[in-house]
Amino acid sequence: MSAASSGSPAAPILSLRGVGISFRGVRALDDVTFDVPRGGVTAVIGPNGAGKTTLFNCISGIYRHEGDIALAGADIQHLRAHRRAAAGIARTFQTPTLLDAESVFENVLVGTHAWTRTGPAGVLLGTRSARREEREAREVAWERLTAVGLAPVAHVPAGALPHADRRRAEVARALASRPRILMLDEPAAGLSAAESDELLELVAEQGRATGMTSVLVEHDVALVMRTAGWIAVLDAGRLLATGAPDAIRQDPAVVAAYLGTDAEVAA
Repeated sequence: MSAASSGSPAAPILSLRGVGISFRGVRALDDVTFDVPRGGVTAVIGPNGAGKTTLFNCISGIYRHEGDIALAGADIQHLRAHRRAAAGIARTFQTPTLLDAESVFENVLVGTHAWTRTGPAGVLLGTRSARREEREAREVAWERLTAVGLAPVAHVPAGALPHADRRRAEVARALASRPRILMLDEPAAGLSAAESDELLELVAEQGRATGMTSVLVEHDVALVMRTAGWIAVLDAGRLLATGAPDAIRQDPAVVAAYLGTDAEVAA
């Protein structure tokens, strides 16, 4: 690994050790080992096919993987996706995945299922705890919806939203799960520069308010350099370097493998 990997902060929120996965004999990730610092924004960058989304799928439990992953020091590698969500890992996708026939509010409310505990029987019987939990879930969903600026369209079907608002709705749904880590897969895709900055500033504000850590996969190098406090670089499924933006920008191996002249543009 490149020299830019030195000096990682202590007390990571997420630790990956030897994470790997193969598909039909092709090594998509190989011995990926690094820590995600607690708080702020960490970015995962690299060329197309480097394994960035595959890494997100491993962390969130969509893929069964080799190696160990720990969240705040607790091993989670044997947990399935819904258990990892309940433990505090939320994510968005390259293409927003919403329930188009349901209202924007109902879509955001889905995110609260990661921490609600009342089972179907409690809901049907209308127990006091079920009513209290439902009220809290609806309050949290409305707060997150308001935070992303979608309160005016709360009762509009999600399928009627323009692309930028679909991304906002998906972020609001993820935030409604009260995550310790929010993983954003190419959040700027399809957005203007102003919309991208606004969305990531919104996420940063939520992080500052709640202590949430954000991890993003993004191809917009300039956006990464001005947003992330820590960066991990993948190339062909292997970890190339980790470090602060200035170190990554100047790292010869990273420039050769990915940044190229973009390093000068982002400087």
